[in-house]
Amino acid sequence: MFMALETEILEKKGVKPTPNRVLVLRAMLGAGRPLSLSELEIMLDSVDRSSIFRVLTMLADRHVVHELEDGSGMAKYEVCPGEEECTVEDMHVHFYCESCHRTYCFRDMHIPEIELPEGFRMDSVNYMVKGICPMCAGEKHQQL
Repeated sequence: MFMALETEILEKKGVKPTPNRVLVLRAMLGAGRPLSLSELEIMLDSVDRSSIFRVLTMLADRHVVHELEDGSGMAKYEVCPGEEECTVEDMHVHFYCESCHRTYCFRDMHIPEIELPEGFRMDSVNYMVKGICPMCAGEKHQQL
């Protein structure tokens, strides 16, 4: 029997695959990059903002997605690559384009290991590089 990838991911994490949860996860997987609530609202015009927010909050609580801050003032959400939980080992470098305001994932670039002082426990890491993406750099070069 064929099972959609979204349904499989949700069920592996113990999340009931409701229509809204499947739609949100499908949009995130299709984008292949972190998305904000506003971006998801535009992509999913049949689902209201509060429903999308509730889905994102629940998915983050169940480690289906994780939240990251790219400095744009809006939280972005990304599907967790791990089978069980989002761990520090699953975290990777992100790039925020200061021109087009898109956030890119560099999944093959792992975050450097950080040794914290005794007594501190790391739960997550937000490693963000900021600059201009190749598409925007090309546009700026053509304008000169």
